[in-house]
Amino acid sequence: MNVKELISLIDGHLYNDSADLTREVLGGCGADLMSDVLTSIQPEAVLLTGLCNPQVVRTSVMADVAAIILVRGKTPPHETIKLAEQERIALISSPFGMFELCGRLYAAGLQSLERPVDGSDCNCE
Repeated sequence: MNVKELISLIDGHLYNDSADLTREVLGGCGADLMSDVLTSIQPEAVLLTGLCNPQVVRTSVMADVAAIILVRGKTPPHETIKLAEQERIALISSPFGMFELCGRLYAAGLQSLERPVDGSDCNCE
């Protein structure tokens, strides 16, 4: 599926016209911790997140994310839109929550593109 098809599927709103809407999306990942994105997401994934700050764009570029979807209809600040415009990465908002978006994308044939993370450093106890 490409970014244009993705936008239609999620009733999305694209914030930056510079984005490549023909870019292929191979799967997805839902995360709000950018450290998790850097350590676990695979290239060409769509990132679903509730974060709207410019760091989301910077992290997505480093992780070779195909598109960013802001969940729950969030509106990004101007500086986030401007950075996404400069980086030519699709910045999209969808009215659906993260749980529903993950289900919609999975039902549409996208796979999870999250790698397992070694839990030894997470202090999860």
